[in-house]
Amino acid sequence: MQISVIYAKHTAQPWIDLEVADDCLLADAVAQSGLLTKYPEIDLQKMRVGIFGKLAKTDSPLKPGDRVEIYNPIIRNLDEDDDDDD
Repeated sequence: MQISVIYAKHTAQPWIDLEVADDCLLADAVAQSGLLTKYPEIDLQKMRVGIFGKLAKTDSPLKPGDRVEIYNPIIRNLDEDDDDDD
C-alpha cells in the first residue's frame, strides 16, 4: 500500500512517499522511510507521532494513503521580562 511519512522539522519538512506491506505499523513506516538515518535526532520513544494530524502510537496499523507525521516538541524560551504571573 502507498503511504507518506513527513518530519515536521523547524527548517524543512521532508516528505517521503513509500510502498509498504499491508500490515505495516507506524514505527515500521518511519524506519523504512530512511528518516531515522538522515535525522538522528528523531527519537520515537520521546517524540510524538501522528496520522493526518491526530496523535497515534508507534504500534498503530496504517491504512492506504495514510500520512505519518513526526512532530518536534514546541519549545518556549522565556525572556527576563517574562514571568508566570501574567
